[in-house]
Amino acid sequence: MSIDATLIAPEQLQALQASEPVVIIDTRDPDTYAAGHVPGAVNLREIFTYLATSSPEGLQALKSTFASALGAAGLSGKETAVFYEDAMNTGYGQSCRGYYLLTWLGYPKIKVLNGGFSAWKAAGLPVSTEVATPVSATFPDLPTADVMLTQADVQKALGTDVVLLDVRDVDEWIGESSSPYGKDFAPRKGRLPGAKWVEWYRFMKPSALGPVIKSPDEVKAELATAGVGTDDTIYLYCFKGARASNTFLALKQAGFSDVRMYFGSWNEWSRDPSLPIETGLPVKASAPALALAA
Repeated sequence: MSIDATLIAPEQLQALQASEPVVIIDTRDPDTYAAGHVPGAVNLREIFTYLATSSPEGLQALKSTFASALGAAGLSGKETAVFYEDAMNTGYGQSCRGYYLLTWLGYPKIKVLNGGFSAWKAAGLPVSTEVATPVSATFPDLPTADVMLTQADVQKALGTDVVLLDVRDVDEWIGESSSPYGKDFAPRKGRLPGAKWVEWYRFMKPSALGPVIKSPDEVKAELATAGVGTDDTIYLYCFKGARASNTFLALKQAGFSDVRMYFGSWNEWSRDPSLPIETGLPVKASAPALALAA
């Protein structure tokens, strides 16, 4: 999926609205939405707030919840869905979480406003305070895509060549905090055993319209610093699948083909005391000993 296929600039979104059926989904909180939004946008905060588990029952509940909510927002399969948040670096990847969920649900046409509402305003485009009244549709029942990992999938990957990529904030990675909701929101602090770390902010850069997703080559360079390449199998996680969704989009548009996400993430993993974790401050891995010639 190329950068042009998913990320859309403000002027491109305005042109798209004029040329084909579009459903724009604002993932911010209702009060912020009410203060001003992209004209015609529907507010769906649950894109960000829903906490998922990866059991069969949990994934079925996730699917049915969003099939219902996205159908009510007007998505039938014919419309292009466009998600946005306030700015790409302040909403914990919430608009990208919508992109990831629709990708998993098999929806055919998905875009994310690169730079978010801040970029829309910076481009001088119109802002509305009128609450949209979408025409409800039946969300299509399509085969799900192979991008969703369960807790069991991650357990099987421990100690293998699969790259477990942690993209949480630094205080979570070093075990000072359990979540963005507070240091002790989850019962355990730490990280998945053997995980590598690239903080999600590093996949974005400043622009005249605010932070935007980096170019494919820039994303590849960021991952190369952690020893990760485009041919690796990558399992992403964060706390609840928002920041990892931002990373998922960045990696997919950069040509990383074998990328999946553990959507339950640390919120689910940390609540099962039988699952292994690494705790404390990460330390430098020891270099392999060199064999001495006889």
